[in-house]
Amino acid sequence: MSNRTPIIAGNWKMYKTMAEAAAYVNEFLGLVADASGVEIVLCPSYTSLAEVRRLTAGSNVKVAAQNMHFEAEGAFTGEVSPPMLKEIGIDDVILGHSERREYYNENDGDLARKVVVALESGFRPILCCGETDDEREVGNTEAKLEGQLVNGLAGIEASRLPSIVIAYEPIWAIGTGKTATPQIAQETSSFIRGTLAQKFGDAAEQVRILYGGSVKPGNVDELMAERDIDGALVGGASLAAADFARIVNFQ
Repeated sequence: MSNRTPIIAGNWKMYKTMAEAAAYVNEFLGLVADASGVEIVLCPSYTSLAEVRRLTAGSNVKVAAQNMHFEAEGAFTGEVSPPMLKEIGIDDVILGHSERREYYNENDGDLARKVVVALESGFRPILCCGETDDEREVGNTEAKLEGQLVNGLAGIEASRLPSIVIAYEPIWAIGTGKTATPQIAQETSSFIRGTLAQKFGDAAEQVRILYGGSVKPGNVDELMAERDIDGALVGGASLAAADFARIVNFQ
């Protein structure tokens, strides 16, 4: 095991009303009150962010937004700006989730701007990368990930790298029930760290790399035992408080 503190983040995606989010948090906080040696992050939808932040105040749980715009304000209908998130006390922000890339055409250039602005705004960016089933089948996994990392971190100096979290999410394992084996997840996470080392040097050893892709209570222990996996970005299994608490309390 490394000396990198693990991060377990729950991405609720477009689930839970504010009332449902509040009920979840009230149950969840009791289940993770004694968790130690791990950072816990909840990522609700925009309408629940302020309420979840209020309910988790003073606890061991951080709160992340699922996306943000790179401009502080402007004519961007439907978007949310860094100052808006700052005002309600958000800690982290997910950037470049595969669903954002696929459905909303987010590209590496925009994400590079978002990463820089997130850091300048006092947020910790959680930058996602990952390959499709087809890309893995034809051997393009490494090229795809390298491109996403090098381009998405184009505006970053080595000194800022440890303030960024990388989430490796094989697209073929998101919501499909397929999970990368611990060996595949480790090999790919090791490649990601090596790619970061080529660009940023020793700072790569301090970066937390999360695995995301059908992480469940039944497989989290194996995944977290791997050297280069420093946590998990959990989707579906984070929607039930008891399940997500079990993942937080991995062995």
